[in-house]
Amino acid sequence: MSKVMIIGAGGVGRVVTYKCAMNPDVFSEIMLASRTKSKCDVIVADAKRDTGHTNMHTAAVDAENVPELVALLKEFQPELVIHVALPYQDLTIMDACLEAGVHYLDTANYEPKDEAKFEYSWQWAYQDRFKEAGLTAILGCGFDPGVTSIFTARAAKHHFDEMHYLDIVDCNAGDHGKAFATNFNPEINIREVTQKGRYYENGEWVETEPHEIGQMLSYPNIGPRKSYVIYHEELESLVKNYPTLKRARFWMTFGDEYLTHLRVIQNIGMAGIEPVKFKGIDIVPLEFLKAVLPDPGELGENYEGETSIGCRIKGIKDGKEKTYYIWNNCSHEAAYKETGAQGVSYTTGVPAMLGAKMLLTGKWSGAGVFNVEEFNPDPFLEELGAQGLSWQEEIGGDLEV
Repeated sequence: MSKVMIIGAGGVGRVVTYKCAMNPDVFSEIMLASRTKSKCDVIVADAKRDTGHTNMHTAAVDAENVPELVALLKEFQPELVIHVALPYQDLTIMDACLEAGVHYLDTANYEPKDEAKFEYSWQWAYQDRFKEAGLTAILGCGFDPGVTSIFTARAAKHHFDEMHYLDIVDCNAGDHGKAFATNFNPEINIREVTQKGRYYENGEWVETEPHEIGQMLSYPNIGPRKSYVIYHEELESLVKNYPTLKRARFWMTFGDEYLTHLRVIQNIGMAGIEPVKFKGIDIVPLEFLKAVLPDPGELGENYEGETSIGCRIKGIKDGKEKTYYIWNNCSHEAAYKETGAQGVSYTTGVPAMLGAKMLLTGKWSGAGVFNVEEFNPDPFLEELGAQGLSWQEEIGGDLEV
């Protein structure tokens, strides 16, 4: 029986709130906090109605204001903060957790507001502080990063003596009926997919132009989709923690229409993150674009289709080459029916709740800063299907990559 504070009231925050409320034996008291309390009030009212969990609260908090965060943490006294707001706020929330003596979990690594760059170095630098405080910080416990890293840990533990080639493949074959929309925060999403690609090979990082490398890949229950190499944060921790990897890449599907919209957005300067003057006021083009695009948290009602995300791995077992594919498919319709959120929010929110449950029940433990692949993957994956994200695996198949 534990108190938990969830920070962030978007689509992922909605899913985490629902899933925590559906596990009251662990999450006995829940607070949802964000800059806009009214958003929290709506989510908590829905979750109370649909799950029957009544010991739930809301609060307003500025996640970039450490004293304000500390005051709220000391007032509510949770054991753990589940941070599903913006990655800009990782460090301030970690600072507040250290000051208040609270464990920390997030789903995306830190990136500064003024630069489209995300890497773990800023958060890894907190290792000694969390260790000395006897606190746990769990980084990247969404789906990718998160479940993909845990899938890789399962492969390393049960299927390979050495992993040599890792390809993480992410397909969203859903249709939300909008001309253009992003599946999570537009500001973060567009920064992520428009930056240069990067993959790891033979001990070095290879940089590519955006969407320079692409090929058709087949996804279970979906079929072939054009997939592109982009940079994704879990590659950084996985190649560190599994040094036998000779190559590691991340592939994501994009439709032609989506890429055309992205090119137009970039060409007219709307993806810019530097302030520009408009009628004497400084505005950031990407922040303005975010304000006029559809809210990802409101896409679920008419979203059809499914996602398919997994890991395709080649390596050595007992002196012989082996291939292994492990994946999850998630229905947008089923996710919306259960939580009122679309599948991309669901696939991020369920693992965040489950990682929190692993920590609070003692199945994951340790003082310091950890990426999820550093924990035992077995108890997490034993429960993942029951929490809504069933997974499959194939041994000896054609990996296509």
